[in-house]
Amino acid sequence: MEKAGLQFEWEDIKHDLNALQEVTLEESGRKLAIRTASVGTCGKVFQTIRVAMPPSIRHV
Repeated sequence: MEKAGLQFEWEDIKHDLNALQEVTLEESGRKLAIRTASVGTCGKVFQTIRVAMPPSIRHV
């Protein structure tokens, strides 16, 4: 993160990553996984380490 010029507090990073959740719903035999929106530092952390955010909605 430092090499990318970002200075986030470790507690903020942990809090924001913990806020990222996924819920699985089943309706009429179809399953969907829905994730929460990224908040705070979460999006920048994923971007900096070059990992794609999970899709907002996906079939399971």
